[in-house]
Amino acid sequence: MSLKQQIDADIKQAMLARETDRLRALRAIKSMILIDETKEGAGPDGLKPEEELKLLTKAVKQRKDSAEIFRQQNRADLLATEEAEIAVIEKYLPKQLTEDEIKAKLQEIIARVGAKAPSDMGKVMGVATKELAGLAEGKVVSALVKTLLQ
Repeated sequence: MSLKQQIDADIKQAMLARETDRLRALRAIKSMILIDETKEGAGPDGLKPEEELKLLTKAVKQRKDSAEIFRQQNRADLLATEEAEIAVIEKYLPKQLTEDEIKAKLQEIIARVGAKAPSDMGKVMGVATKELAGLAEGKVVSALVKTLLQ
């Protein structure tokens, strides 16, 4: 079942259960999917799994950024909404790696590409972003690569 079909089914369930936060998050995801499917250059078969993953990751990142702003402005009402939506969207993402798991993967990548100095960060990040897509946040990966290459 594609992500779009799963979201449609879950929207129906959320409507029947009258879960407003879940419904709002699911509708936002569906909107993003429809926009991506109709943009120029999109394939006739819909989104590929890696595109779906990228879309969901982007949605979570947007909400986390908004949540941080609301936290700084002491807007608990809006913060709660964003956090509820993040929880719903994360259910469709693969399990995130722990910091230790990310470090282990990065050490393997560093050894594979032969990186030795901070100037090699670009080579490592290029490989790491592809291999860890959806499994770890880019900020965390970047910070860990910096510390490992020092």
